Amino acid sequence: MAECEVIDALVDSTRTNHTLHDVRAYRLARVQEQLRKANCPAILLYDPVNIRYATDTSNMQIWTGRNPSRYVMVFADGRVIGWEFHSCEHVWKGLSLNVELRHAIGWTFFNAGHDAERRAKVWSAEIIDVLRTHAPNESRLAVDRLDPFGAACLVESGVTLLDGQAMMELARSIKSLDEQVLMRESIRACEKGIERMHHELRPGITEQDLWAHLHYENIRHGGEWIETRLLSSGDRTNPWMQECSARVLQHGELLAFDTDMVGPNGYCADISRTWTVGHTRPSDEQRKLYETAYSQVHFNMSLLRAGMTFREFSEKAWKIPDAYLKNRYSCIAHGIGMVDEYPSIAHQVDWDGGGYDGQFEAGMTLCVESYIGADGGSEGVKLEQQVVLTEHGCEPLTSCGFETGWL
Repeated sequence: MAECEVIDALVDSTRTNHTLHDVRAYRLARVQEQLRKANCPAILLYDPVNIRYATDTSNMQIWTGRNPSRYVMVFADGRVIGWEFHSCEHVWKGLSLNVELRHAIGWTFFNAGHDAERRAKVWSAEIIDVLRTHAPNESRLAVDRLDPFGAACLVESGVTLLDGQAMMELARSIKSLDEQVLMRESIRACEKGIERMHHELRPGITEQDLWAHLHYENIRHGGEWIETRLLSSGDRTNPWMQECSARVLQHGELLAFDTDMVGPNGYCADISRTWTVGHTRPSDEQRKLYETAYSQVHFNMSLLRAGMTFREFSEKAWKIPDAYLKNRYSCIAHGIGMVDEYPSIAHQVDWDGGGYDGQFEAGMTLCVESYIGADGGSEGVKLEQQVVLTEHGCEPLTSCGFETGWL
């Protein structure tokens, strides 16, 4: 590496460390704010993404998402108690955090077998002791995720459980400028993967061969994991939500993907694009599908503004033609942060059964979605743009282009 490249890398590292320091303080303060609003002394976190948000610690996120083996209690005054997985206290090193570390008690069947209920009682006794030591005479505790034995033990001991997941979603919904910097770093890593896929896209390789290039660039740039395997080609692009397979790509057919990539520093890059295999000129039908999806995304982006309600946005959103309505995407737009986050905006046709109201605020980062494919059609187009909402509208966070030559 040349001397100037070494200096640039050191400058970038210093800048990122300074940004992380400010982001950690901002995020913990957001959690405290939600606790105070709910008049709740503390929140118990098991969701690894919530733990990452509140403490910036990460330990085998996918594994601990299935195996609840580490947990954290955050108090409204900012005090943190961390129960860490076996011999993993080192993951907390380097953090300027007022934290007391303890050993986690695992009481799932995997960890405890038929002794799970007894261990859950031991676990709950410690949780209650910590709560009442730091918040005397308090019985309210917010919890984001808890298995049945644990919830039952706490309730039987007189603890009133509150919806901690809602508190965390609201805390996470507004991104500081420094958080947006970190998100852009993740998006840049994702764009490297998209660029690599674009270069390698040719007839004869499999969907899985192509998808591996995104994973490669993510890990290479310090990224973490990918939530889905949403890449499909040809007739597997319709309907959407078919994960990548060993299918061999064919010349001239459509290839569509959705990155769902958790990149550097734990922030998600969620971008969808559709190409032709071999980068051929699209057919008239392919072009029509693409133009329709492009229109939906960009019309809805032009609507977004701070102060607009979710219902108003849904009512005014681009109207999907009848031919494509049945196969519509599950939402018009959704929040994005470390993963998909609040809010999720329902289509007007789905509002009565799946919609909820709220208000867009400056600082929200969102993904504007489209899937266009006719019921029974041979192919479909998936597009998605990641944006940040400002006082003046929304701004794209990615420079990854669309196939404007098809329009």
